Amino acid sequence: MQSNWITTKRKGYIGLMRGLMALSTALTCGTALFLIGYVLIKGLPSITWELLSTKPSYLAGTIGILPDILNTVYIIVATLLIVLPLGVGAAIYLTEYASSQRLVTVIEYAAETLSGIPSIIFGLVGMLIFANSFGSCLLAGALTLVIMNLPTVMRTAQESLKTVPQSYREGAFGLGAGKWRVVRTVVLPGCVDGVITGCILSAGRILGESAALLFTAGFAHVLNGFLSGLGSPGATLTVALYLYTKEPGPGGAQASFAIAAILMALTLTINFAAVLVGRIFKKRRAL
Repeated sequence: MQSNWITTKRKGYIGLMRGLMALSTALTCGTALFLIGYVLIKGLPSITWELLSTKPSYLAGTIGILPDILNTVYIIVATLLIVLPLGVGAAIYLTEYASSQRLVTVIEYAAETLSGIPSIIFGLVGMLIFANSFGSCLLAGALTLVIMNLPTVMRTAQESLKTVPQSYREGAFGLGAGKWRVVRTVVLPGCVDGVITGCILSAGRILGESAALLFTAGFAHVLNGFLSGLGSPGATLTVALYLYTKEPGPGGAQASFAIAAILMALTLTINFAAVLVGRIFKKRRAL
């Protein structure tokens, strides 16, 4: 009799936990879908070719986000060109060359701490160091974003390096290959999926960053080339969203929702690309 009561109580507890987990899942998915749907419904009708292909003209009273799109592309490219060699190089050193486990632990702890710092603090540090050195420009913003994304790239590449079987390294050493040759020809090709995933995730974080860029990159809506743009102040899409939100009248609100819809679509695309790349390389490894 007591055994049946315990079994019934256990089944009730399991059913309650399953119900709570299902409710949590429904609330999470429902909130995400509501936000995505609301932003897209409000923003997609405001996206026009004129908005995407022109710069703002205050005399004509028109709004264009082409300079903001180009500034976003420039800062993503500049940040990735700097952070990828640094992050992958640090991961290779920690995984393949570092002999002191205590040093590795300290660096990993510092990277985890760095990744948890609010972005507004990075913006303050970037303003005091990079903006004071180079002025408010996209290069100062890119260098600030390098510090922010370095832990993500490093940890992603490091975990991917650890997945390469040790037997691969031992076999290459047995054939007479040196340490760097083993890393370059055996280890790195085996972890390229982690490097690409880290690159995609960093691009997504750069795309959505605004707090750090408000202090470093500036607010200009001017068309520039890549090299001249890096040395000039410029507003990215997220910064432009912040600026147009404060604009009076319906034009600013429409532009804000249009930029929000573009950012939402780009973020979904980047996340989908990260998942797709992971699946492709997983299938290749299985073969």
